Amino acid sequence: MKKTVVIDVVGLCDKLIGEHTPFIEAFRGRNRSCKIRPVIPAVTCTAQATYLTGEWPSTHGVVGNGWFFKDEQEVRFWRQSNRLVQAPKIWDVMKKEDPAFTCANLFWWYNMYSGADYSVTPRPNYLADGRKIPDVYSQPAELRDELQQRLGTFPLFHFWGPKTSIKSSKWIAEASKYTEEKYDPTLTLIYLPHLDYNLQRFGTHDAKIAADLAEIDAVVKDLVTFYESRGAGIVLLSEYGISDADHPVHVNRVLREAGYLAIRRERGLELLDAGASEAFAVADHQICHVYVKDLRKIDKVKALLSGIQGVGSILDKNEQKELHLDHERSGDLVLLADDGSWFTYYYWHENEKAPDFARTVDIHKKPGYDPVEMFTDPEKPLMTLRVLWKLLAKKMGFRVLMDLIPLDAGLIKGSHGIVPESNEEYPVFITNSDFELPEETDATGVFELIKQHLTTTSDEIVI
Repeated sequence: MKKTVVIDVVGLCDKLIGEHTPFIEAFRGRNRSCKIRPVIPAVTCTAQATYLTGEWPSTHGVVGNGWFFKDEQEVRFWRQSNRLVQAPKIWDVMKKEDPAFTCANLFWWYNMYSGADYSVTPRPNYLADGRKIPDVYSQPAELRDELQQRLGTFPLFHFWGPKTSIKSSKWIAEASKYTEEKYDPTLTLIYLPHLDYNLQRFGTHDAKIAADLAEIDAVVKDLVTFYESRGAGIVLLSEYGISDADHPVHVNRVLREAGYLAIRRERGLELLDAGASEAFAVADHQICHVYVKDLRKIDKVKALLSGIQGVGSILDKNEQKELHLDHERSGDLVLLADDGSWFTYYYWHENEKAPDFARTVDIHKKPGYDPVEMFTDPEKPLMTLRVLWKLLAKKMGFRVLMDLIPLDAGLIKGSHGIVPESNEEYPVFITNSDFELPEETDATGVFELIKQHLTTTSDEIVI
């Protein structure tokens, strides 16, 4: 098999390739490329599961970055076990064809307990005193210690949160190179999240994006140069493009006003009680799964939600079949935002009653995706001093709430999840393998393209 590396440059699309990405533009220019029609929802976990299985969400079951776990009656996001993907992955398929095949998975999602031979993924330590310590999980286990001894502790707070920066993508790139040199896998999957951040914070037209593009271009250049020197074929791809979107839609607040939402009050704060709710929404960028307890009320709920500004379409289970989203994990109704809108998880009406985790970076407790976690609260003065004081208190052993995140969804200027109006914002597939590509492929077709890349003989590769 042909040694192959797949570099996932999150958010990369034709609209962004150009002046500020000279290496990526040149790489595309001398090789072959096509657009990927994004899967619905066009979010990280669903897109990656679709690429790695060649199946739609209706088969592999990853209907978003999170969903309502009906056996637990709780909403859960960003789970780690690969067992949640209900279809064989590319490494499972290729190992049957060639027992010598090996795969390294560097930070692609559902990373843990898979059939990949080598893997690394974020896995913080949550201590009893409330601290969150940056760390990773790896297979084999010793790889974790080797990487952090060589590269330093994984910069978790630069991977997600207000401090997001190129540091996390650089760390992942260096970890990939170390894994390559030690294990020499047949297929390496690398996740570079850097463009995801400011494109959501500020939108696609903000001047700050130019610097982000230049930074990721340099990381990609370093990786491609390194892997080319080792005779690897290269694939650059992305999961989605990010579109300008500055209209937040609060579906749970509408459901609450209509009496469908159940709220638990603890210490004067409000918690969404999904299991007790007649209907509630799981918001995930520009898609929203709505779960309805009494199916006889679906038409009433659908009629209620259809009147919300920013909702582009509402799909019942039968209509979800057209988007290959008709899985038992999907909502009884699926809402797609219109162009320029996105969905929040917010369910409270008064900020004073929002749960304590709403003002923190806490991707596991929130019953929906929260991009506002990339901001600090602009209404709180002396934020740097506040952060330093809280960090010092934590180091001294005190329990401290890192309540630094605003509750203003209007800060967000970019999102993803639906099929963009312009195909210039579609994800891309770029390869230096000399086989014909279509002008556009469905997301499920990425599996076969990677497989074809692996099985193309060496003299057919254009480096």
